[in-house]
Amino acid sequence: MLKVFLVEDETSVREGLRDNIMWQQYGYQFAGEASDGEMALPLIRKVKPDVLITDINMPFMDGLALTGIVKQEFPHMKVVIISVHDDFEYAQRAIRAGVERYLLKPISRSALQKVLLEIREKIESEREQANYQEKYKEDMQEYEQFSRRIFFEKVFEGHLSVQEIYEEAQKFSLEMDAASYNLAMVSLREKRSAEEHSQESRLLAGKREELTRFFQRYPEYLMFRWNINTYGILLKGEEEQMEELKSKCRETIIRICSGHDSEIEWCCAIGEPVQRLSMLPQVYSKVNHMMSYRFLKPGQHILTMETMGFASRAESKESLGEVDIAKVDPEIIKNFLAHGRAEEVDDFVDNYLESQKEALKSKMFRDYLMLSIRFTAIAFVEKLGYRQEDLLENTYTDKVQNLSLNVEDMRFYMQELLQRALELGEQVMESQSKKLIKRALVYIEGNYTKDSISLNEVASAVEVSANYFSTVFRQEMGMTFTEYVTKKRMEKAKQLLRQTERPSGDIAAEVGFKDPHYFSFVFKKTQGCTPREYRGGVRN
Repeated sequence: MLKVFLVEDETSVREGLRDNIMWQQYGYQFAGEASDGEMALPLIRKVKPDVLITDINMPFMDGLALTGIVKQEFPHMKVVIISVHDDFEYAQRAIRAGVERYLLKPISRSALQKVLLEIREKIESEREQANYQEKYKEDMQEYEQFSRRIFFEKVFEGHLSVQEIYEEAQKFSLEMDAASYNLAMVSLREKRSAEEHSQESRLLAGKREELTRFFQRYPEYLMFRWNINTYGILLKGEEEQMEELKSKCRETIIRICSGHDSEIEWCCAIGEPVQRLSMLPQVYSKVNHMMSYRFLKPGQHILTMETMGFASRAESKESLGEVDIAKVDPEIIKNFLAHGRAEEVDDFVDNYLESQKEALKSKMFRDYLMLSIRFTAIAFVEKLGYRQEDLLENTYTDKVQNLSLNVEDMRFYMQELLQRALELGEQVMESQSKKLIKRALVYIEGNYTKDSISLNEVASAVEVSANYFSTVFRQEMGMTFTEYVTKKRMEKAKQLLRQTERPSGDIAAEVGFKDPHYFSFVFKKTQGCTPREYRGGVRN
């Protein structure tokens, strides 16, 4: 029931309204009364009524003054003014104050009852629309996250001008204006790859949610998804704030992610602040370079320029016999091939060779390193089902197999070999993804008209984690799961509207909507017209 509060200085009028209106019959609960605005205000703040009925002329605080305060604090509260003044100026002031109705005394019971019914209908309609907006927002949250991710990719890869950044940010209600900026990236994944099991662990899901929840609380941080395992965090604020924001970011990530190294692999790279949005691609380039170093130091969780520092010449190994063999462990290359991306190859190779700088002076070491990398890459592609020739044929690596390489040759050799191996890996993943999506589409086709269908349900049906399925679906289909299901439902609904005379409520149920009103809301949102208008000939 809606709550109503009455403010009237004339006792007989106040009691008459209170006792002679069948409030409950019209969907109201009489929640309180007061003789003037001053007495009413603290009670209104406590009761928070849906409707306020107040006289306009009262001692201590009149109705318009009370209305001004109430509408500022409770903008959705409906106010009805009652007055003996049939005066245009009073009515104008009441309208400016946000009053819903202006009734003249003496008030008939029927007139007030009519107003109460109209206001109740309006409140219910507004709440229904607000609920639909919220539900639609929840349904489309995955789409918003996807669009936001694309926006930040464009920003950090330098595809947008400063003006375009501000224009695009406005669409997502993102505040990008600041005196200084920085970027942090955090990679968080299970020891097993997401596609190897059907359910993401509660631990990993909990860590991701905790990170998201923390950074969403502060406007100085804008968190976004970068890829299936990595999040970006844009730090923004005054120049003197940046060191504190960086420390807080780093400490929070350490606090949330630490303590589960046997189950989760995680690391974080944080750049250095810049004063211009146009310089963010430079920050990203450095942070991405640092992130590629995670393959060389799997136990190093926080990657900075300092933690990536290499041994000085005085401390470096001069002879092959003194080389730290851990630095050439084939597992480093295996790990990169398993979890690295093609765009990380150059940075990874640079870091890898820099870590071997002194040892690379030895021809014997270069030959050993070349063979180690070669055999590791061959083993990787053969495990994928390819032949050695698929990796080496018609490449520089094939031509140099019997030559001794200098350092620059080594760099090119590694880049080409790893790039080719990752390309073959991506072909396998792409093929697997297409098969997975094909199975998912078959499942969706048979179930999209059920109101209960969800991303989690479909992911479970194709036996992968929801997080992995969501990412693969977006990549393969160019839209989110929710967008796709909504599109399917709308196409079916339009077909039924065109070809049948069935009521829209029946059509709503047939295409997966429990609530016909929500169906109409979504239809108008996505098609630009109501189902009735569409059936009547409106087309977009």
